[in-house]
Order: sequence, then structure tokens, then C-alpha cells
Amino acid sequence: MPPVPAAPVTATGRRTGSLVWLVLPALLFFIAFGIVPLVGVLVLSFTSWSGIGDITFTGLTSWRAVLADPGLLHALWVTFLVMALSWLFQTPVSLLIGVFTAGRQRYRAFLAVLYFIPLLLSSAAVAIVYKALLDPNFGIGAGLGLDVLRQNWLGDPTLALAVVVFIVSWQFVPFHSLIYQGGVRQIPASMYEAAQIDGAGKVRQFFSITLPQLKYTIITSSTLMVVGSLTFFDLIWVLTAGGPGDATRVLALDMYVRGFRASQMGLASVIAVILVAVGLLLALGLQRLGGRDAGASQLEGA
Repeated sequence: MPPVPAAPVTATGRRTGSLVWLVLPALLFFIAFGIVPLVGVLVLSFTSWSGIGDITFTGLTSWRAVLADPGLLHALWVTFLVMALSWLFQTPVSLLIGVFTAGRQRYRAFLAVLYFIPLLLSSAAVAIVYKALLDPNFGIGAGLGLDVLRQNWLGDPTLALAVVVFIVSWQFVPFHSLIYQGGVRQIPASMYEAAQIDGAGKVRQFFSITLPQLKYTIITSSTLMVVGSLTFFDLIWVLTAGGPGDATRVLALDMYVRGFRASQMGLASVIAVILVAVGLLLALGLQRLGGRDAGASQLEGA
């Protein structure tokens, strides 16, 4: 009697086991440095603590104090204003630069590297340099003798906010341009070839092919841009310290001032929880704008 052949061994079990071991370190890292600190901040928001000494549980006292403070609404307003203005500035500029650098010409590769330099610089260093350049007495305006540049850039509330938005956009446009560059290079060249045969010019191709195909790329970039704007701190702190007055006092800066300058860790933890909640709501809202999973293929959004 011939021997019964053994059942074939599939690679599904091995593959699953390998994936588990690959995912496990990242999951543990996320729990240790993401979930645990978040839970700790949530617990601290129900306490009173100066940063040193005993932690006293006070219930909702810190939440009532923060929510009743009119400074919270002002900080929220400034945060959303910086977010909206920087998005309006960064998105079209990043999109155009990304489309331009997606070309295959050699000089475009050099320009892509050149455009990426601002992202490599420290935000604090960028703030120090711009603060010196914008000084009305010793800055670039005084050095070149241009009165139009000799404004009180950081002393006027409106100008200070505009300067913050410009510098933030200047530093992070390269990152989003790189995202759009990758998105454009995923669009099949055959679509542009068909459009050229139909007589469509560059502008028509941009609005009829490039923009629709970059739908999910725009959502991804906007999500990173909007959520990232909630954490602006070092650049604003070095540049204006939240001034003049409270004109540039965003929520992250308000959290730092309450926690590390006023030694009110409970109040600062409340603001941190609010920041996380606002970030999650904005991210979920932007993802729902796509109608489907933003991680889907670009070709599905045609």
C-alpha cells in the first residue's frame, strides 16, 4: 500500500508569525511612548501638581479653571488662524513646486534638493535668523536702506502673526512638496499622452488629470499640515514668545507657559488633552472628506 502523502505546508502560518514579530516592536514602542504618556497626561489633568512634590487629586477643578479662562478661547482662535492661513499658503505653493520638481530634467533634481534645505534647519535657529533679519534698526531693511522692510514686524500684532505664518510655511513647504512630487510621479504617463493627443495643454492637463489624481495626496498632506500646526511651539517661542501681547500665543505655547513657567501641571495637562482631542477630530474630519480610505490607490480617485 503506497504511503499517504503528508498534507502540504502552507506559508500562511509562517507569514502570519513573521508579521507578528515585525509589528510587535513597533506596537510596543507606540504603547510605551504614545499611549502610556497620553494616559499619564489624562490622569494629571484631574490633579494639582507643581512639577515637584506630591500630586494631589482635585477632580474637575483644573478642567473648570481652564474652560472658564477666556485666554483658552483666544489661544484656540490664534491656533486655528495660524492653521488656516498656513494651509492656504502652503498647499498651493507645495503643490506647484511638487508638480514642477516631478519632471525628469536634471536641473529639477538640483532644485528639488535646494528647495528641501529649509526643512533641514532647526526651527529655533530659523527663528533666531529671521528675528535678526526683521529687526527694524539692525536688520535687512536697515542694511539695504529699504524703508519698506523697516517695519515693526514683531511688535505689531497683525504683522507678527503674518510673519509667523510666513516662516512656518517657508520651513515646511519643502516637506509637502516632496509628498506631492511622489504623488505626481505615480500618475501613469499614458494619461498625459492621451490628453496631448486630444489637444489638451499643460494647464488643462493640470486641472483635468493632475489635481483629480492627487485627491488623496492632498488629503494626506492637509492632514499632516493641520495636525502638525497644533504643535508649533519652538519657532513661535523664540520669535515672539507669544507676543506682542497674546497675538501669537497658540495653544501649545499656552500649555508650556502654564506648565513650565507657572508650574501648573494640572492646567497644562488639560490643554494637552484638548490639543489631542482637536487633532483627532480634525484628522478624522479630513479623512472623511475623501469619501473613502485616503490610503487607497490614486488611480481609484480618477
